[in-house]
Amino acid sequence: MNRKLTAIIEREDDGYVALCPEVDVASQGDTIGEARNNLKEALELFFEAASPEEVTSRLHEEVYVTYVDIAVG
Repeated sequence: MNRKLTAIIEREDDGYVALCPEVDVASQGDTIGEARNNLKEALELFFEAASPEEVTSRLHEEVYVTYVDIAVG
């Protein structure tokens, strides 16, 4: 079974941090691609190792990534 999950990747110091907000799993890498691949591996390991109860308790089915405009200063 395949599942499509969100990956949010941001620069941090000399590398990148990747986060999957649906299950709150994160990883990192020296490049965007490496961070993404490491996150994919971490997610696969999570779904292999976690009990069905843990997956159910951590899984957020609806995650939205959007922008907001705010006044600054």
